[in-house]
Amino acid sequence: MRLEDFEPARPGVGEVLVRVRAAAANPMDFGIRNGRMKMVTGRSFPRAMGYDFAGVVEAVGDGVTRLNVGDEVLGGAPFKLGGAFAEVVVAEEKGVVKKPAGLSFEDAAAIPTVGITALQALIVKGKLRRGQAVFVHGCLGGVGRSAVQIALAHHATVGGSCRVTARQDAYDLGIDPIVEFDFDPASFTGRFDLVLDTAGTLPVKAARMMLKPGGRIIGIHPSPWNLARSVLPGPFQTVIARPVTEDLEEVARAAGQGTLRLPIARTVPLSAAIPALIELERNGMAKSGKLIITPE
Repeated sequence: MRLEDFEPARPGVGEVLVRVRAAAANPMDFGIRNGRMKMVTGRSFPRAMGYDFAGVVEAVGDGVTRLNVGDEVLGGAPFKLGGAFAEVVVAEEKGVVKKPAGLSFEDAAAIPTVGITALQALIVKGKLRRGQAVFVHGCLGGVGRSAVQIALAHHATVGGSCRVTARQDAYDLGIDPIVEFDFDPASFTGRFDLVLDTAGTLPVKAARMMLKPGGRIIGIHPSPWNLARSVLPGPFQTVIARPVTEDLEEVARAAGQGTLRLPIARTVPLSAAIPALIELERNGMAKSGKLIITPE
C-alpha cells in the first residue's frame, strides 16, 4: 500500500463527487487486497482502497436528481473501483444517501456495507417477520451486530454466538440465548425461523437442525461452494450486498434514530492509515469496533 496524489475525475452520468470526512475499513478490503475476491472485483492493479464513507457532496454529474452540492451524505464507492480512503471519492448516486443530521460523519461511515448486508440478509433474503426468532452466528462482528439491531427493531427475538469474553456485550444488545462459537446445535433443535451465519463457520447441517419448518439459512461469505449451494433446493442462500438506494436509506434512517450503531475502535488520519490497515490485516478485524480513517 502507498499514498499517492491524484486528480479527481469529474463525476459522470449518475455520479457524485464527495469530499470525504470519514471512511471505514471492512474485511472485504483485505479480501480484495490479497486477491480472494478477484472474480468479483477484477484482477488489475494498482487500485484504490476503501468503500464505506461519509462526507459532503462537492459536484454532481448529469442525471443526478436526489443529491445536491453541499449535501452531507453516506454511502459506498463502486465495488470495482473503491477509493474511499482518500480526500475525495467519486460514487454512483444510487449508492449514496443523505446523512441524518444528528449522526456524526464517523458513525455514518461505519454503517453502509455492514448495515446493507444485514438488512438484505434478514429482510430481503430472510423474509423476516414480526415475532420470529433469529439466530446470528458471530453476533458481535460488524454484520452480526447490525443484524441483531435490525432484527430487534423489527420485533424479532434474537439469539447468537460470540466469544465467551464478549458475553456481556451481547447481553447488553438484547441477545438471548448467548452461546460460544462451538455450541451444540442439538440444544436448539427446531427453535429458529432464520439462521444467519456471519462468521462463515457454522456447518449447514447444524443450521438445519436449528430451523423451524420452512426456516431459512443465510450466509454472507460468497465462496464458490456457498454460491453453488444457493442455487440448489433447500433453505440455504448467500447474500452479496447490492447498492439498493431504498435499503441504504433504511439503514441510514435506523442509524439516525439510534437503533443501529456500531462501535468505533480507532480513528486515524489518512497519513497514518497504512500502518493501521496493516496492523488490522495482520491481527484480524478489530474485535472492539471499526477502524475509521479521516482526511486529517
